Amino acid sequence: MKQRRLWIVTIVLCLCMYTRAEVPIVAPDLSQPTGIAPAYFGPNAFPVPEMTDGRTNSHLRLELAADGYFGYQNNRTADVFMRLSVPLFTRWANLTIWMPVYEWYNQYDGKGSGAGDAYVSTEIQVLHSDWFHSDKAKWIPQAAIRVGLKSASGGQFERRRHFDTPGYFFDLSIGNSLRHKDWEFRLAGSAGFLCWQTDNGRQNDAVMYGLQALAKHKYVSLQATWGGYVGWERHGDAPMILRAKLAGHVKGFEPYLQYQWGIKDYPFHQVRIGLAYHINILRPKTP
Repeated sequence: MKQRRLWIVTIVLCLCMYTRAEVPIVAPDLSQPTGIAPAYFGPNAFPVPEMTDGRTNSHLRLELAADGYFGYQNNRTADVFMRLSVPLFTRWANLTIWMPVYEWYNQYDGKGSGAGDAYVSTEIQVLHSDWFHSDKAKWIPQAAIRVGLKSASGGQFERRRHFDTPGYFFDLSIGNSLRHKDWEFRLAGSAGFLCWQTDNGRQNDAVMYGLQALAKHKYVSLQATWGGYVGWERHGDAPMILRAKLAGHVKGFEPYLQYQWGIKDYPFHQVRIGLAYHINILRPKTP
């Protein structure tokens, strides 16, 4: 009797395993948008990455800031933001880590709080006027490649705060400066690719773009950026923003005020107050 029961249990287990292995995998319906897009989520779900201007940084840079977002239907968000950029033993390559460390929000379905996604990127200089010994070298633009990863550490997907999925992006930025006495005037542009997982078996692919203008004095600078990305679903996945930043520069410290306007598919206005600190950790002649 015991042996018969053992055979019955074994047969049932084998049938369960066989049935599980035979569950069909259905291809995703690409004709239907997922709605997992910046237009329908919180401001920290996958914002337009801040643009680089064709240059890497020779200094270690630590930045702390406080954000306030004011959106549609009285949707409000506040967060603490952190960013760290470190030269990788040379001024021609950087490692940058940033994230909204924690956010507090008040939206259509109530109040809440939670941690945000972490981002990691590497920027590499691929062209610089300093590499050329010529009187015309100043007209050669600077160019940098950036590769970034987005974590899935941000939660509360059910409340439309974060996608809760990984993503990545890469872009190329090109820029050049014109100097006059104590002033620097710089123009830069960027283009790249960005994507994030939307649901099981699907991802959204987007084209990134951006233009930037900078006017910088010894003690103050003003920067304006227009940029965004366009996803293939064309359903809330083409955020476009305009960003203005006023900063001071005093002995390595950079207090700043930033305003960002969501023009399309990013229904938020952002005000950021921050402080950055720069320190040279490389030898002056390090290549």
